[in-house]
Amino acid sequence: METTKVLMVCLGNICRSPLAQGIFEEKTKNLSFQVDSAGTAGYHIGSAPDHRSIAVALNHGIDLRNQKARKFESCDFDKFDYIFVMDKSNYKDVLALATSVEMAKKVHLFLPNGNEVPDPYYGDTEGFEHCFKLLNEASEYWIKNMENE
Repeated sequence: METTKVLMVCLGNICRSPLAQGIFEEKTKNLSFQVDSAGTAGYHIGSAPDHRSIAVALNHGIDLRNQKARKFESCDFDKFDYIFVMDKSNYKDVLALATSVEMAKKVHLFLPNGNEVPDPYYGDTEGFEHCFKLLNEASEYWIKNMENE
């Protein structure tokens, strides 16, 4: 079985995409998946996820503490089968780097209904918990659909 490679993308790679990576990794740990995350901006390169993302994930039995923020690069199109973005702004930024239709077809909004995952950075812990819930549900949706392909 071939490994399916998945990349989660948000703006800074410290809140939403690390959470999405951790959740997706946990849900696919016995399946043939490789999961990573990145940000469209380089604000936090090398930084650990936001302490609130780490805390919410730990409350759900997921450890993000070994993750380090990195910036999305155009070579990621060659490395990953699916590129999931958290909002329409980052979707547009990632698509702008695609140089072919094949690359563009890899890019999807992570919420299957076309909605955005709200950025919890400027909010409180409740925003991070809400973000976790949305990412958890979307992960289940995508894993189910990938298994049926």
